[in-house]
Amino acid sequence: VQLQASGGGLVQAGGSLRLSCAASGRTLSNYAMGWFRQAPGKERLFVATITWSGDFTYYADSLKGRFTISRDNAKNTVYLQMNSLKPEDTAVYYCAAASRLKPRYPWSSTHLYDYWGQGTLVTVSS
Repeated sequence: VQLQASGGGLVQAGGSLRLSCAASGRTLSNYAMGWFRQAPGKERLFVATITWSGDFTYYADSLKGRFTISRDNAKNTVYLQMNSLKPEDTAVYYCAAASRLKPRYPWSSTHLYDYWGQGTLVTVSS
């Protein structure tokens, strides 16, 4: 599956953005989907995950209440709605697809995910 993230940009603190991740090549419903982010010089960190049919979502504790992950399998697209953005949310945001659970790796582990998009840059100004 190929993943294409979009929707990043420059936004003022307190603003909102919605990121999209479009899948091609395979049906999105075959994958659990996650979002990660990576700030300059930092490691890639977990943001959120949504399971195959969208029944369950998981978030980084620090982002609960501000970020919402959703999916539309009919459109082969996953979304990340980001509200009340802060300068510390500035990062490249990556979407990722996991074809199956792997016992050693939780939802928050990059090792769980088999495919990655190219990333979209979100810059939050103060």
